[in-house]
Amino acid sequence: MTQPFIETVDLNKNYGSIYAIKNFNMQIYKGEIVALLGPNGAGKSTLMNMIAGFLKPSSGQVFIKGKNIFQAPLQSKAEIGFLAEGAPLYPDMTVQMFLKYMAELRGVTQKEIDQAVQLANIENVLRQKVETLSKGYLRRVGFAQSILCNPDILLLDEPTDGLDPNQKEHMRKLIKQMGKNKAILISTHLLDEAMSICSRIVLIHQGQIRADGKCDDILKQTKTKSLEAAFKKLTAK
Repeated sequence: MTQPFIETVDLNKNYGSIYAIKNFNMQIYKGEIVALLGPNGAGKSTLMNMIAGFLKPSSGQVFIKGKNIFQAPLQSKAEIGFLAEGAPLYPDMTVQMFLKYMAELRGVTQKEIDQAVQLANIENVLRQKVETLSKGYLRRVGFAQSILCNPDILLLDEPTDGLDPNQKEHMRKLIKQMGKNKAILISTHLLDEAMSICSRIVLIHQGQIRADGKCDDILKQTKTKSLEAAFKKLTAK
């Protein structure tokens, strides 16, 4: 049986009586682009941070290509490229310095840096300080660092946030192309983004999975005619 690239088993994250993530079970395989779709506060970023190994669950497990990320953190994290919410960067570094620093941490060469720069289309801001960049360029620089080592797994938290329409189109095409050989999980609240580039949608509300499948399957399950209507129905409770 094919091994999932990402697997969560009975995953929970609670703060006292409040659950950010509750009984979350999900598998993502190579070649899948999965949209984690939900309203603000649904638990999407919390889940992303646990899968990336940055946030410890209250209970449950996360497996990256069969390895428990908290028992084999270095091996597991080496498989992941992560564009976090807000893309934490070093404001006093130039883009070039930042990418070189991240490349050294990842053990990759200038060739890989150049390729990531080209794919993210950030050649014209390499000498600018990170603190001077627009929100759109910050996301693109964050995306460049996430693909530096050509990881098998990409976790992209709101990857098109702050991008103009042309930049969004470029990013979506790039993600779709990369998804052929990777497992990609995208966090988004944009219905059109989920439909245009993702092969599967996991609809999350109040930390729990409300639907998981292709768009057509979700419409049949909810007896609705549009993803927007299904989204409203499943998040009404």
